[in-house]
Amino acid sequence: MPQVQPSPFTESKDNMATTYDKIATTTLGSAAATIDFNSIAGTYTDLRLVIVGKYTSAGGNTRIVFNSDTSSLYSSTRITGDGTSASSDRLTAQANLRLNFDGNSTTIPDLLTVDIFSYAGSTFKTSLITSSEDKNGSGSVIRTVGLYRSATAITSITINLSSSTMAAGTIATLYGILKA
Repeated sequence: MPQVQPSPFTESKDNMATTYDKIATTTLGSAAATIDFNSIAGTYTDLRLVIVGKYTSAGGNTRIVFNSDTSSLYSSTRITGDGTSASSDRLTAQANLRLNFDGNSTTIPDLLTVDIFSYAGSTFKTSLITSSEDKNGSGSVIRTVGLYRSATAITSITINLSSSTMAAGTIATLYGILKA
């Protein structure tokens, strides 16, 4: 009987992230326009930020800034699908990195993950931003690849809204990933 060979596209357990350490969690007791994570140690290989929440008014655009740096070092490419249509766009030379958490609902929470790769390294920082929004049959999925063109280690993260606030009960958790 022939032996089944492992797929070259399957990672072994040794190549997968083996440890997620919760660095910090913020649960908003009242509406807020910003959430900050400061003094991030450089002891992990990657970071994962998870946000679950909603907005006080529809239409807010959520952005992220690393190390309080608002110079034009951010760019992103985004694809969006909602079951009916698909679209894509690109932004360059921005003062922040847009997140996919765009405040479309004040009643139904959104789920957003931001993976920040090699955040403590001496190369430019890349990220994968994933958003899933179920709006009772009219939701969407959004995937964004972001670039922060700085070789400085990321030690702080600020999440902010441009024209709304995150509602009370919104939860943001930052994880450090070892051996990714």
